[in-house]
Amino acid sequence: MIVSMTGYGEVHRSVDGVTYTLEIRSVNNRYLKSIIKLPENVQSLESAIEKRLRAKLSRGSVTLTLRRRNSTASAAYDVNHEALARYATALSKVTLANGTTATIDLATLTSLPGVCQMPERTEEELAAEAELIKVMVSECLEHVLVMRRREGEALHDDLVKNCDAIEKQLEEVVGRAPGVLKEYQVRLASRVEQLVGEGRLGLSEDALMREVALYADRSDISEEITRLRAHVAHFRETCDHGDQVGRRLDFLAQEMLRETNTIGSKSNDSDIARHVVEMKSIVDRIKEQVQNAE
Repeated sequence: MIVSMTGYGEVHRSVDGVTYTLEIRSVNNRYLKSIIKLPENVQSLESAIEKRLRAKLSRGSVTLTLRRRNSTASAAYDVNHEALARYATALSKVTLANGTTATIDLATLTSLPGVCQMPERTEEELAAEAELIKVMVSECLEHVLVMRRREGEALHDDLVKNCDAIEKQLEEVVGRAPGVLKEYQVRLASRVEQLVGEGRLGLSEDALMREVALYADRSDISEEITRLRAHVAHFRETCDHGDQVGRRLDFLAQEMLRETNTIGSKSNDSDIARHVVEMKSIVDRIKEQVQNAE
């Protein structure tokens, strides 16, 4: 069954006053492109998270965002008193050329590099948090996959309906094609008869039939009809019995459009042209839809 590239998942956890929110958004893309946004203290997990994404998803632009909010006292940064004192001493000795001295502001000092530092965490704490985040990623991915499958089912149904519509228009073309040749033969015979009657042309019956045969050969669309039928059948079969088939469906849609265009160019008939326009419109819709198939 077709799987869509559109999906969304969200997971929340709260552990010892620390709240985690993980979000995964997926949209269509020709290849798998992952954008991972993590808090600074867990950025080392990016490689492991990307590996999990690639294990479950083959195509799509995927954005993973993790937000971490610490509501406990441990969220406060440690103050490096030695660095703070050294900055204060250095600034107190600064005198500008015009005699102006530095005004030392404690709040400004704390924003200088190395003064406020993230509190150290034990190996056990880091490992526990890493495991929690990995579990959240796996759970969130399942939500994304459920939505992608559900969207894929709707996409499948729409594509199959479009296949039905193409086949309906194609049958109209099949029914009309023999009449085109007969009408051409009648028009040609009538025109020849008129010209012969006016003494402007002499043409034998054999020559007339040869001209009709040449026209029939130039305008024969039986091969294109056969190939288009086969492409539509293959497209439908792929929709019903495959996953990760987006590229194959896109190729088949291009082939369907190629055969439809050839039918239009070879058939010098307004009725067939009208059906060809409709088929091209349907194939264009299909081509747009399959861009979202994984």
